[in-house]
Amino acid sequence: MSVTDVEKRTSPNGGVRGEATRRRTFAVISHPDAGKSTLTEALALHASAINTAGAVHGKAGRRGVTSDWMAMERDRGISITSAVLRFDYDDYVLNLLDTPGHADFSEDTYRVLEAVDCAIMLLDSAKGLEPQTLKLFDVCRSRHVPVVTFVNKWDRPGREPLELLDEIEQRIGLRPTPVNWPVGIAGDFRGLIERSTGRYTAYTRTPGGAERALEATFGADEAREREGAAYEAAAEELALLDAIGASVDMPSFLAGESSPVLFGAALPNFGVRRLLDAVCDLAPAPQARESVDGDERPVDAPFSGLVFKVQANMNPAHRDRVAFVRVCSGQFTRGMVLTHAATGRPFATKYAQAMFGQDRETVETAFPGDVIGLVNAGALRPGDTLYADVPVSFPPIPSFAPEHFAVVRCKDAGKYKQFRRGIDQLDTEGVVQVLSSDLRGDQAPVLAAVGPLQFDVVLHRLEHEFGARSELDHLDYSLARLTDADGVTALAGVRGAEVLTRRLDGALLALFADKWRLNAITRDNPSLRLDPLLAGTIQDAA
Repeated sequence: MSVTDVEKRTSPNGGVRGEATRRRTFAVISHPDAGKSTLTEALALHASAINTAGAVHGKAGRRGVTSDWMAMERDRGISITSAVLRFDYDDYVLNLLDTPGHADFSEDTYRVLEAVDCAIMLLDSAKGLEPQTLKLFDVCRSRHVPVVTFVNKWDRPGREPLELLDEIEQRIGLRPTPVNWPVGIAGDFRGLIERSTGRYTAYTRTPGGAERALEATFGADEAREREGAAYEAAAEELALLDAIGASVDMPSFLAGESSPVLFGAALPNFGVRRLLDAVCDLAPAPQARESVDGDERPVDAPFSGLVFKVQANMNPAHRDRVAFVRVCSGQFTRGMVLTHAATGRPFATKYAQAMFGQDRETVETAFPGDVIGLVNAGALRPGDTLYADVPVSFPPIPSFAPEHFAVVRCKDAGKYKQFRRGIDQLDTEGVVQVLSSDLRGDQAPVLAAVGPLQFDVVLHRLEHEFGARSELDHLDYSLARLTDADGVTALAGVRGAEVLTRRLDGALLALFADKWRLNAITRDNPSLRLDPLLAGTIQDAA
């Protein structure tokens, strides 16, 4: 089928390419407790996708955010899984991919960043750049994902705005270009000056911050009279920014050299609407995507999509398995038969859904930038490619090197079938990596995780979704390297080392107690294959 044939089946307002230009697919990245889930909810509120926003406080009885649907997320007040929120705003279709903020779930965040065209880097006004933010920014830079910065919590005591801009430039080499500027120091937030027009917007908080904040706009003279010294101080800072040329520059933004900066406070919904407008104005629409062959798949080529996440039991009543697919090119139509690039087998799409957190509805069509959920996708794994008509395969999604290891056992021998089914499910979802060895057998697999909280998720889901209460026995390993059959022989019986097989792909992983043990073994066996995993991929390791 030709591109022309595809366009004939699309909507009349410009075909596939026209629909793609209306899409904005983005994620919010931040350190834990910077307010990411609260901002996610506030953005949905301002787009009229929900009626009231719920703040995450992690306390029993309080309302959880729409994007945090898992019981553990609501109990702890953190995001554990990535979620998709799709909503309309003006003439745009926004696909907001909420991500886990906790460092232990970095791998899930990495997969999500493979599916977006832009990221909002959320900073706490008092803390600035924090370790997890830096790590996630490095991922954005490696993927050439442009970044918009939002300085949050300006309604609370914090640092000077110029100091925060300097930190961004000095620590990550990203030139900050403010879109607006706060009037009043952090903790005494009066409003925001729009740099391009000079208009001043004052905000009034609604009770509980559950609805949109009231906004009043003034000219410069009115604002100066209204706010006095606070406005004068802001005007002086803006004059300094003008003098150094810190204005939004689209080419450098798209090249990852600069970042538009906005200020606000997500909890009372101050400045959130302006951020939403900035995403529509600045974030790039879906573009051609590079294949493993180095060719680019244009957005108006026949359908192709990337599986970036697999999640089971989102709806306990159905016990189904959903593959989240980013549409990369062409028009998706429910019921079309796609080809699974990894196996060459056909894949029917009768049950396709659009997601809004845990809620879902049947989707009939989708375009580049959209995210669709394919139900009962037992054959799909993160990193898989689906296509129609013209074959394509996109690069696999890199996996993180595990640093924590534990043997997991079912407490009730009568529940072993449920236990085994649960372990297989969590393995293919990518919740953890599952390793096995002849020494321990299938009844005691080894779990490999980036962070220990992943183990908590495994135990929780084994018990509540599969009815298999389990326990962990932590192992004294902290490093993993990719090895081969010679490594298995060389490391057999060596103290502080062990070779296990990764179930998902059969890769041989050599585990070591610490870097000193690894260095000693490497010195004794200089020809031994011990490749780092961080830059590798599951498919490459196979």
